Amino acid sequence: MSRIIEGLLYSESHEWVKVEGDLAVIGVSDFAQAEMGDITYVDLPSEGDEIQAGEEFGALESVKASSDLYSPVSGTVEAVNEDLESAPEMVNQDAYAAWIIKVRMSDPSELESLLDAAAYGKIAE
Repeated sequence: MSRIIEGLLYSESHEWVKVEGDLAVIGVSDFAQAEMGDITYVDLPSEGDEIQAGEEFGALESVKASSDLYSPVSGTVEAVNEDLESAPEMVNQDAYAAWIIKVRMSDPSELESLLDAAAYGKIAE
């Protein structure tokens, strides 16, 4: 069974969000990395990119699949986890420590449409 962390928000497309003020720290869930297998590449956006909730902002590639990443929130990319470029396997090792991007949210009310841990757990069963 995949780990689901209380206190994070989740999207139906398996991204997690940790809210830090007006920043959304975004990664992929333990369920998503387990389904993909060994991740070999992370396609990252650039700092300063504007992204929209529900739109693609990057991708994960593994030996068996490629999966687009969808932003749970709209805003400006403030930081990207450049460590993932040389060590994409960090996502497999700890999906919740290996954040992918940090977004300065333009509309924090979008968080209300995300799932809590209990609701996400029903999807990830």
